Amino acid sequence: MTSFPILTRNQRALLDLIRRHQPILRSTLTDLTDLTQQSVHRLVGQIADLGLLQVEQAAPSGPGKPSPRVSVKSDAAYALGLLVNTDGAVLCLVDLSCRLVAERRLPMDMSARAEALPRIRAEAERLMSEVGIDRARLCGLGFTMPGYFAAPRCFNAPEPLRDWSLVDLTDELTGLFGLDVFHENSATAGAIGEALNGVGQEVASFAYLAFDYGFGGGIVIDGTAMTGKNGNAGEFSTIFTGPGEDADRPALNPLVRALRAQGVDVAGVEDLRHRFDPAWPGVAEWIDRIMPQLDRIVVGLHGILDPEAIVFGGQIPPTLAEMLIARVRFPQRARYDAGLPRPRLLPSRAEGEPAATGAALKALKAQFFF
Repeated sequence: MTSFPILTRNQRALLDLIRRHQPILRSTLTDLTDLTQQSVHRLVGQIADLGLLQVEQAAPSGPGKPSPRVSVKSDAAYALGLLVNTDGAVLCLVDLSCRLVAERRLPMDMSARAEALPRIRAEAERLMSEVGIDRARLCGLGFTMPGYFAAPRCFNAPEPLRDWSLVDLTDELTGLFGLDVFHENSATAGAIGEALNGVGQEVASFAYLAFDYGFGGGIVIDGTAMTGKNGNAGEFSTIFTGPGEDADRPALNPLVRALRAQGVDVAGVEDLRHRFDPAWPGVAEWIDRIMPQLDRIVVGLHGILDPEAIVFGGQIPPTLAEMLIARVRFPQRARYDAGLPRPRLLPSRAEGEPAATGAALKALKAQFFF
């Protein structure tokens, strides 16, 4: 579907290394790999000849010819990300440096995909035109939505997305967008986005809590998102099996319902994110109700994964994330008064919508990176 070159394993690994450290001297790359200086020199030349690298002569700093400075040619390729949520969609474009170039939020009725997808396709074309990106430079479409994989590429999504559920959308999306399609559930996609342009810039291993219509998550170890055998690693809600526990899990749709019951006019989860007021009636009661379940998840992740951080992400309003973080309680008892070192609890720091960005980055990684 795309006309981009097929890279070797070593080319992918080196391109990814350059992306993470750019701009970087070519001579420094040898110290960061197991490759010889001659191999690095050859590979950099090959990747540059493919139009994916920018090589510039560095200023002299001593005797001899200086090593050139190498960086990714950001505009050599782009990927499109599409997040389908219960009350709208999010489109984004990322460049080869994995930076967010543009994003568009599309509040709309998502109940019928035959009506929603053509509108999304038209908005994608408009977005590319506005930022001046030739679609020939698109390497793929990363597609994501909430829920879990019931089968390969088949999501089991929340009730408002029934029409999108339990069906492989690959052919439909490929035909509509004319791009190779890469699937990921929105929680893991959010973790990928957080790893590339959020908390992951300073934390290598973390658990990602996705507060959306439902509640899920993702796991990032040494910068790589873990997906599991069926793509469902991070489905933290499966721990809630007792009477009433599922109803009291820390999902945002129950909060929307609780607010409406108190007379607060909230259209949905996305509206909640943008207009959240901690003083709204029903907020404090909802927090009281869900904290035992949230504490169990946080403490369990602490003990099982030993992450450096646990990120409160998804569609949660930043103020609400801070409120929940302040309420988390770890066990106080410890042998010899020396407990397990605790992870940092952090609100999401990702630029834009991390799930949409993460989906687009998955498409980039499949084509170019290791």
